[in-house]
Amino acid sequence: MSGETAELLRQRMAALEPSSLVIEDESHRHAGHAGAKEGGHYKITIVAAAFAGQNTVTRHKAVYAAAGDLMRGRIHALGIRALSPDEV
Repeated sequence: MSGETAELLRQRMAALEPSSLVIEDESHRHAGHAGAKEGGHYKITIVAAAFAGQNTVTRHKAVYAAAGDLMRGRIHALGIRALSPDEV
């Protein structure tokens, strides 16, 4: 299911019009962790013009909003690195 979840996450992030998006499934690193039973652990690096002039909290809120209901089941933990194009 993790590959399917990563693809759904990729589709959801399209709403932010990223110029670059890397999704890493880190679920295997959390085997045995209580949350591993409920959903996967992912790390994303996303670059989008939408993040220009925004602080980290606002950027993360935008990513969580785009992920939507994935955060209530398929994803237990999401590490986010959100950058504007001029920060790359």
